[in-house]
Amino acid sequence: MQDSLMQQGVDLMLYGMGTVVIFLAILVVFTTLMSRVVQRYFAEPDVQAAQVRMVESDQDGVDARLLAVIKSALDQHRANRR
Repeated sequence: MQDSLMQQGVDLMLYGMGTVVIFLAILVVFTTLMSRVVQRYFAEPDVQAAQVRMVESDQDGVDARLLAVIKSALDQHRANRR
């Protein structure tokens, strides 16, 4: 019952590739399940609603002093890069 060397190589290849395919399939299944669990039980608040609230608060007026500080910092940064 001695298989040829080529047959043994093909058998080993199929066994190894089958093992990898099964491992990757299991990995995909568990990753999908984990993603669903996280989205269901640990969902983050709605980002778009938070952005709308930020835009609405910006319309109320932005602190002029804060804008001046940010503008000054950007000007200094740009001046130092040259």
